[in-house]
Amino acid sequence: MAATTSSAAKPYDLENAAAPYAPLPPGPHSCTIPASHRPSLKSISTILLSSLFLCSLILLVVNQSSIERDGPVVFAGSENRSADSIHPGVVVPPPSRGVSQGVSEKAFRGVSGGRISYPWSNLMLTWQRTAYHFQPEKNWMNDPDGPLYHKGWYHLFYQYNPDSAIWGNITWGHAVSRDLIHWFHLPFAMVPDQWYDINGVWTGSATILPNGQIVMLYTGSTDENVQVQNLAYPADVLDPLLLDWVKYSGNPVLVPPPGIGVKDFRDPTTAWMSPNVGKWLITIGSKVGKTGISLVYETTNFTDYKLLDGVLHAVPGTGMWECVDFYPVSTVGAIGLDTSANGPGIKHVLKASLDDDKHDYYAIGTYDPFNNTWTPDNPEIDVGIGLRLHYGKYYASKTFYDQNKGRRILWGWIGETDSEADDLLKGWASVQTIPRTVVLDTKTNTHLLQWPVEEVESLRSGDPILTDVSLQPGSVVPIHLNTSTQLDISAWFEVENSSVEVEVEADGGYNCSSSGGAVRRGALGPFGVVVIADETLSELTPVYFYISKGTDGKSHTHFCTDQTRSSESSSVGKDVYGSTVPVLEGEPYTTRILVDHSIVESFAQGGRTVITSRIYPTKAIYGAARVFLFNNATEASVKASVKIWEMGSADIKPFPFSNEL
Repeated sequence: MAATTSSAAKPYDLENAAAPYAPLPPGPHSCTIPASHRPSLKSISTILLSSLFLCSLILLVVNQSSIERDGPVVFAGSENRSADSIHPGVVVPPPSRGVSQGVSEKAFRGVSGGRISYPWSNLMLTWQRTAYHFQPEKNWMNDPDGPLYHKGWYHLFYQYNPDSAIWGNITWGHAVSRDLIHWFHLPFAMVPDQWYDINGVWTGSATILPNGQIVMLYTGSTDENVQVQNLAYPADVLDPLLLDWVKYSGNPVLVPPPGIGVKDFRDPTTAWMSPNVGKWLITIGSKVGKTGISLVYETTNFTDYKLLDGVLHAVPGTGMWECVDFYPVSTVGAIGLDTSANGPGIKHVLKASLDDDKHDYYAIGTYDPFNNTWTPDNPEIDVGIGLRLHYGKYYASKTFYDQNKGRRILWGWIGETDSEADDLLKGWASVQTIPRTVVLDTKTNTHLLQWPVEEVESLRSGDPILTDVSLQPGSVVPIHLNTSTQLDISAWFEVENSSVEVEVEADGGYNCSSSGGAVRRGALGPFGVVVIADETLSELTPVYFYISKGTDGKSHTHFCTDQTRSSESSSVGKDVYGSTVPVLEGEPYTTRILVDHSIVESFAQGGRTVITSRIYPTKAIYGAARVFLFNNATEASVKASVKIWEMGSADIKPFPFSNEL
């Protein structure tokens, strides 16, 4: 289906921050159609669609006005509220959460105090809830735990507070799915009810043994806030839903060894087979001083453990390693591997979540199973000092091997970047990423490729909207859709060869986070897609490429997401996220963007670089949300091809125990 974009791109000035995307005055550069030109059928249809869109905006305004007039409505998740909007007040930074108990900071502190809070309406807060990303029905969620596939069901466990939309009282939530997209909520798997986990049933991992038995190792915070490792297992392994879990009577099975702090010992990995027959190995994150380390333990029965000499790996200056993940990847094919796989044609990924800066890092290297050490292929991009697994709001990722389809699946926790007060009003906080396959990028051999699982495509609705357009420097082109808050976007960009070769100012020091966002114009960028924008572009979130050149003439491609104008609220995070991304000779610039209300996941170059953003628009919601293509370069013309699907909802709900599925 062809898109109903206008036949000519109307240029805009992306550099004017005071009036974002304000139209340039008519002139030689203008693509304005002469008045004498007879309107085409396409132009008439565009006018009609624009009129319908305007009507929808009027209806939205009328509806909002009637709510404000006819009054009181209840805030989502707050039954005691009797007004439709909050009276603005001074934002007070939230207290620290989690640090004193020995885990990473769980409160968003990216916005300083003293700002005026935004008067959110119930409509705005309701819009922020996602439609096809996994999240509980209410309250706080963080790390994914123990994902696995068992008897036809995918299982996801997660850190959950059953009492509030802020961190605390951490329990294991539990959900199941046939396809990783449509989920059913189940009763809690484990609650903090023993002395060894009374202060929290924290992060853990599942291991499926050759006989089908499932063992779950998890970190518990004791009655004295000591981090210990505990064992749990299904009461009935034949139960496809794994409803009941038994905590081992001899817990804890591991306590902090000498030299390790009592709050620096957490998050056991999935176990893998040792070359010593009958023995299994796990690794646990920790630190010594400011050196991040990964300890290795050996076991034959998962109740008794031996700490092996040395460490799996250590990187000075990286601080505490949380949520360590360790798994093999194939160097010869885009396939997933069982966690115990090793040998020719296999590399190993070591990933750590750094408590110091709250980011996930990884590196590719070689595992020696006899000495139980891992060595990075390139020490200059070692764990914690090199490649980020992800940019934006993302932490505590975990993978599992999906034996059902022979793939490795990656999960990640996406927290909020608004205030705790806002989270309490809407009644929930945090979502999980769309589950992704993860393989080695065999073209670079340095990067992983992350890509949404194929099952997400089942939510695509109807035929895609197709658009091909030449974007001249300083232009913005609207793409007209029925709805723009749930989308799957694939975009390809080609820069004119003559533009890439042109001599430009040296901007080799370009950095997404300090660039100022999409308003900064260079000869060769930025260009990309604007999502969750309103008609006037006063609220917008650009996802874009920027090509910079150093004094040596070499070009580098940056992939960024700009949140600086994603919301009119001043009390939400407004960062620019991203980094460089390898673009190999002959490759177009490509991105896939999943838009789901307040979460935007963006994948560049097949998933070499990935960014996730949380956004909280005040106007670009419901029928007012729009999508645009743009090119804010000063010199380069860019050819853009876009394919967009509107997405349905996953209908995540409680498990229907009264029905057979």
